[in-house]
Amino acid sequence: MSVNNVRLQRSRLTTAMLAALLAPGAALAQDTQDTTSQQQSSQTQEQLDRVTVTGSRIKRATVEGPAPITVITADDLERQGFTTVSEALNTLTQISGSAQNELTQSGFTPNASALDLRGLGPGRVLTLINGRRVADYPLPYNGQSNFVNLNAIPRAAVERIEVLSGGASAIYGSDAVAGVVNIILKTNYEGDEVNIRAGTTTRGGSDSGDVTWVGGKSGDNWSVTYAAQYVAREGLFASQRDFMDSYRDDPSTANPTPVEGIRLRNRQASTNNRLWPGGRDAVCGRFAEFEAFTLPNNLGQGCGYWGYPATQAIRNDLQNASAYLYGVMDFSSALQGFATLSIWDSQAKTASSTQFFGSPIFYDPQFGRLVDAQRIFTPDEVGNQETSNDERSWDFAVGLRGTLFDGRFDWDATLSRSEYEVEVSRPRFLRQPLFDYFLGPQLGTISGFPIHQLNIDRYFRPLDQATYRTLSTDVVTTADSSVTQANFVFSGDLFELPAGPVAMAAVLEGGRQEYTLNPDPRLLPGTPPAQAIYNLTGTGGGGERDRYAAGVEFSVPILSTLKAQLAARYDKYDDVTAVDDAVTYNAGLEFRPTDSLLFRGSYATSFRAPDMHYVFADTSGFFVGVFDEYLCRQTGQTPQQCGNAAAYNYQVFGTRQGNPNLEEEEGKSWTAGVVWDVLDNLSMEVDYFNIELDNAVADIGTAYLLRNEAACRLGTDRDGTSVDPNSAGCQQFRSFVTRTVGGPNDGRIEEIRLNPINQSFNAIDGIDATVRYRLDTDRLGDFNFSLKWSHTLSQEFEEFPGDGVEDYRDDPTNFDFRSRVNWAVNWSRDTWAASIYGYRWGSVPNWEETGRIAPYIIWNGAVSKEITPKATIGVSVNNIFDKLAPRDDSFYTYPFFWRAYSPIGREVFVEFNYKFN
Repeated sequence: MSVNNVRLQRSRLTTAMLAALLAPGAALAQDTQDTTSQQQSSQTQEQLDRVTVTGSRIKRATVEGPAPITVITADDLERQGFTTVSEALNTLTQISGSAQNELTQSGFTPNASALDLRGLGPGRVLTLINGRRVADYPLPYNGQSNFVNLNAIPRAAVERIEVLSGGASAIYGSDAVAGVVNIILKTNYEGDEVNIRAGTTTRGGSDSGDVTWVGGKSGDNWSVTYAAQYVAREGLFASQRDFMDSYRDDPSTANPTPVEGIRLRNRQASTNNRLWPGGRDAVCGRFAEFEAFTLPNNLGQGCGYWGYPATQAIRNDLQNASAYLYGVMDFSSALQGFATLSIWDSQAKTASSTQFFGSPIFYDPQFGRLVDAQRIFTPDEVGNQETSNDERSWDFAVGLRGTLFDGRFDWDATLSRSEYEVEVSRPRFLRQPLFDYFLGPQLGTISGFPIHQLNIDRYFRPLDQATYRTLSTDVVTTADSSVTQANFVFSGDLFELPAGPVAMAAVLEGGRQEYTLNPDPRLLPGTPPAQAIYNLTGTGGGGERDRYAAGVEFSVPILSTLKAQLAARYDKYDDVTAVDDAVTYNAGLEFRPTDSLLFRGSYATSFRAPDMHYVFADTSGFFVGVFDEYLCRQTGQTPQQCGNAAAYNYQVFGTRQGNPNLEEEEGKSWTAGVVWDVLDNLSMEVDYFNIELDNAVADIGTAYLLRNEAACRLGTDRDGTSVDPNSAGCQQFRSFVTRTVGGPNDGRIEEIRLNPINQSFNAIDGIDATVRYRLDTDRLGDFNFSLKWSHTLSQEFEEFPGDGVEDYRDDPTNFDFRSRVNWAVNWSRDTWAASIYGYRWGSVPNWEETGRIAPYIIWNGAVSKEITPKATIGVSVNNIFDKLAPRDDSFYTYPFFWRAYSPIGREVFVEFNYKFN
């Protein structure tokens, strides 16, 4: 649940909400002695005057500032049934984009979870733990960029999560372009609490168990807080969901067709070109999963595999363990030492669709013609095809903090180290043994094509698993990343003005960031065929970067009702890129004409140093589907006329590598809004946001590359405008594309090359709004209501300077959500408590780009009963109405719905909580 625990005036609700925000230990240890409760209450009252909130290092008396902050508390995580930090954050209304997830198992990071705030990409939101940077996930997102894995943050240790939407580089440095997520862990906890949770899905599969232990102890001058969590969850496969277990589920046609499970194709015939030694039916009958069917377009008889994609996992099998420890020691009334340690370990199994074999075109003397072969390996043949992900991360910090000049100034000095390690093991075929097994040795060449004699008996019969093991191996990739940093913060009141004190904060930072990505060497381009892995590529890289920063921030009371916040920061980078330094600043205003009304606004500049893998990536390979615009337009057709024709839509091999000449991305953002306490128990807020990003780093898009390559080769663009084929740009575009010369594939793309460059402009603006209401009754209990809404007004994009800025919010290829809403109702009475939480994602385009599909609405609920003063039992249901993806009758690509939607369905959990204090 997204809850902004904020009030403008010191009402009873203000105190209660701030107490929950600042002293969660009091809420979680309800049964301590009265004296303890009174002490905690007193401590809370003292802290009301000095609160540190994300977006500023100056402690202030109110949580609300010039920029809006969203807060998710530990109670919210518990009430809404979220197992991970990632699950909670991805229901925020500000998450308009969709990132790769467990459903998209073909992704490069299937065991990690990223956050796409405002649709600007996972790397453009800065994720902090207790205000500090942590190590990036070592495997790059989409094989390209870096991000923080939200799954690696132990939920049991979370006190609250603060989310600032908008630029904040003047406070935190690089990456704070779309916003900042600051995950604050528990401190000063008293007592012990154990929580046991078990769940399952009502559609079957994915049983789970979750055990957490949170506790703390304290003495006269010390305290320690600790937490541990263990999560075990059963994996779930597409074959366990009847709406996505087969190509028969294709909603776009009444007569769906399967993928061909096995074929031998006569490349010298355009119709009836499938060859079936021994007969098609006999071949299909040897494979339990294959089924005879008639191919479209008079291609002949086929042997189809309806369930090919259903071998992929849609939810990982995992066992995660985490531990957290935080301790403080008071050396005097003005000096305190502290240390914190977080550890996370994950053993997960993922799976994509099963493997296949495809030959090049070759001449076979048995048939006296050119042929090619392709077949899919079924689970009966190759067994368990799951990939093992072993991951470990730890984060350690130690420091001192205290006060100077009779408590007028605070200071904090921290040293920290964060590391993340990953090992991925994946079963794959060896290229040469596989080719030798089916094709045998090359017998020569004819007209430039190799000559092979296909081993018909082997090819048209299932493999046994003993043979499979001789043809395969485990491909192992390892990666690690680290961040070592030191920072010093000094803050306090400088002097008095008529309207109040001028507060300041100054920060000095220094750090080193490193990463190493070591793919199995057999995956890299240029590997001799005798050692290569079949049909799989990898990316390697490694490098380091030093950074230094100094920043200052001021809070200036101009009038009793008007306050300004000013900040500036200088960042210095020492690496191989063109980034040398960056200066950022922000300014904000808070105008309070009355105690219950706040007008606020902020302006901020931001920057983002290029992701290290964009800089240091070694040459790597990939496969990508392309539309060959040159071949299409060469025939005199338009791209629309060529459509999805196979002659122009096919898969090609590509390579990419890092670019050390990249410059920093530069952004700016501003917000303007109002917060109004309408009544003591009713508040609302509305904010306008606007974010712009220049010089964004990205690979050249394949569609953009091939569109320009076609224009350069033909001398005109799509609209008939003349293009100079000898220009420097055209020479570059043509150099990125290699085409085949001669043979049946004459003119087709053989390889493309992509490198990251500073290229695009992005902008987004919209509105965030929130309403909260509290109702206390004597007979019916206490109610809390909240409603939050975010709506995108426009999204603008320009691939290269001079291309022209396009508003693509309503573009039929844009699957970002234009609006998102969430709501919550929490109720408590005596020993009972219940909550209803829901969210709505707005419509997105249909797959054929002719309209839009329905919004997506999910309802969650929970109820709990305190059976003794120390023990509570509860039941929660996620996705109460078993909602699946909105239907799209035009979605012809498996799994037949957009990746943002969940195929899991309804989940039911039972829970037991016991407090030992």
